[in-house]
Amino acid sequence: MNRPGIKAMALIEVLAAMILGLACASCGESSQPAATGPAPGAQDQITIILIPKVTGNAFFESANAGAQAYAAGHGFKVDYRGSPEASVDRQIEIVEQAIREKANGLSISALDARALDRVLKKAMDSGIAVTTWDSDAGSDARRLMVSQGTPSQLGKMLVEMASKSLLKRGKSPSSDHIRYAWHYSQATVSDQNSWYKEGEEYIRRTYPNWENVAPQNYYSEQDSELALAVGKEILETHPDIDAIICNDSTSLPGQAAAARELGLDASKVTITGFASPNAMKEFAREGIIDRWGLWDCQIQAAIACYLTWRLASGQAIATGQVIEVPEIGLVEVMPNTVLDPSATNLPYTGVVLLPSRTEFTIDNMDGYDF
Repeated sequence: MNRPGIKAMALIEVLAAMILGLACASCGESSQPAATGPAPGAQDQITIILIPKVTGNAFFESANAGAQAYAAGHGFKVDYRGSPEASVDRQIEIVEQAIREKANGLSISALDARALDRVLKKAMDSGIAVTTWDSDAGSDARRLMVSQGTPSQLGKMLVEMASKSLLKRGKSPSSDHIRYAWHYSQATVSDQNSWYKEGEEYIRRTYPNWENVAPQNYYSEQDSELALAVGKEILETHPDIDAIICNDSTSLPGQAAAARELGLDASKVTITGFASPNAMKEFAREGIIDRWGLWDCQIQAAIACYLTWRLASGQAIATGQVIEVPEIGLVEVMPNTVLDPSATNLPYTGVVLLPSRTEFTIDNMDGYDF
């Protein structure tokens, strides 16, 4: 593994400084003192396997860069393992390989909400510290989940970004008949599907005049070529569509590229969703997309790998605990039900939430480089 360059380390330091105040504010007061981690040196041979949904995607490659830079400065290593195809079977193979290797710890962005539970439980039984990030598995199949936010926060954010863009082009989101559709990876992926469900609930409460023209949703399996093809299908099947919400970092650039190929821009159709700023800047400059959002995936992956390292180092982590993540800030281990009301709250498992999310426009996007 190559050590990150000065530029990568500088980026992490800047992001860490920006997030510190927010992280402290988000945790609130606690009767427990902030837990501190093991000192670098004694545990510096520990390697954490970081598993993305798919390699080659700007979101996951940026997340890996953040994790690598953070680990290099804090006494452990990160081994990034994934597949250029979004495959549950491939993720299972990677976990099985980690078990055979007697790995120290792994943190995975799960492609399916439950299909990985068996192998992740097997990994924990073999002594591997298991966490999830970005997209969760079963709450009893990992110790911690580092989440970008609650489903209600993210579902509302997606809908409100669409609403703002509609308003900008002369539509009245609160009174006009708005035709819309969802385009994301697949129905079984926990994070995106939970945002879709909460987004639909928010639309019913806030914008009852909106019509979902494709309630079965459109899926492109985190495949960039398929995302372009599905994007064209949506626009050609529904030529009068007003908004397309892409809660997936592959579907959003694919949908924007489809609009470009069909000669459409943000004055004709509203396209929004989640993707890294660098993946969408060109489309914003061309006027194809007005706004989109994300969270700091570099900090998210850094926190996930750090907490996995703590677990692999034998440090106890429990619900309600406040933990200091060096150079990033304080995080609180919250109950599993913060993400899924039906989840089981176990004292040795929990969820860590990122403190903020960011909305990008042409006015602020150049201030971000990931």
